[in-house]
Amino acid sequence: MISKFSFQNFKSYQDETCFDFQAVSIPEFDDTLIKRKSVSSLLPVSVIYGPNGGGKSNLLMALISLISIVVLPIAKLEKTRTSVFQQHTKIKPFAFDVSSKNEPTVFDLFFRTEEKEFRYYLSVKDDEIIDECLYWRAFTGKKTATVFEREREKIELGSGIRSKSINTEVNPKMPYLSFLAINYDIPVIAEAQKWFESCIMINYANWRSELSIYVQEDDFWKSNVLTCLNDMGVDISDYRFDDNENQFYLQREVLGQKYELNYEDESAGTKKLFTVIPYILLALQQGRLVIIDELDAKLHPKLLRYIISLFKNKNINKYGAQLLFTSHDLTTMNNRVFRRDEIWFAALNESRSSEIYSLYDFRTEKENHVNNTASYSKQYLEGRYGADPYLRNFLNWEEDK
Repeated sequence: MISKFSFQNFKSYQDETCFDFQAVSIPEFDDTLIKRKSVSSLLPVSVIYGPNGGGKSNLLMALISLISIVVLPIAKLEKTRTSVFQQHTKIKPFAFDVSSKNEPTVFDLFFRTEEKEFRYYLSVKDDEIIDECLYWRAFTGKKTATVFEREREKIELGSGIRSKSINTEVNPKMPYLSFLAINYDIPVIAEAQKWFESCIMINYANWRSELSIYVQEDDFWKSNVLTCLNDMGVDISDYRFDDNENQFYLQREVLGQKYELNYEDESAGTKKLFTVIPYILLALQQGRLVIIDELDAKLHPKLLRYIISLFKNKNINKYGAQLLFTSHDLTTMNNRVFRRDEIWFAALNESRSSEIYSLYDFRTEKENHVNNTASYSKQYLEGRYGADPYLRNFLNWEEDK
């Protein structure tokens, strides 16, 4: 489970930016929160809205970059501990400032496993590691333990692994966390490694994502996928892959007769659902984080709500799975779907740098929080939340005609 993520000097983000999955103390949807003793409750879902070019996707890319930096070296050497569904994106510093190009990109991530909260800090410049640290603490403990601290080529080991004759000489482009995961069997490293590897990343802004189909041969798995699709109104009775034809087929039963349709001939919405639902179910079954850019693309708003509801249902989401996605669908931006701290906005400031803030953080002219009975989407379209001046200008233009 992710609890907080901060970063700086990444693509359209110049200044330190913090995205928080920790729930604030508000009454709505309290029964949907991920709760553990002795630690703050976490949100099961967060969505980012904003104009095109405002920084929504870049926020996801920042988190994806950090995760892939750690996992990629491990995966290349086939040392992963779980199935990996990720992509790699290149780090680029903020472009509209001369000094930023010569500064490192900084990431600071807090995440949780069953009994621990980890903090992983990474600073990177020109693909080389400048600083890197890993810490952890038990939920029931007050002290934070150091696993390692790195400043360029200098690495200091924490007391828990100092006596294990561990090599501290590593390639400047290799994260030390990845190096330890590849070369040593250290429980605390394996625990952190497994979390990074468990994150699922899907970018539907890239058309290739809809060509990637994740299926299992297990009958129970297939039954769950088909049941979920049927609940969403997609009446598929079976599916199969033909090795000889190298084609994927979806089966339907009409008036007692079975028919098969080539996957390529299915509607865009059906293909989108068939690619995303297996990953969603995998996340729910194993308590994984799912990061999806443009989840709402090609989906009916009711289907988007259904996916969101899976993560908010404690009877279904039993293991703390989380969903982070971007969206332009305003029909779901309402108090029947989201808490105020689950709705985030990304937009450019006057320096052409992206900024983010949650609906809960936003203050009205009287310095009050937005009321949880407000019409969020209507106020957003009116430009009250400051994250879509393009729509506000369009509405003003329409009124002046």
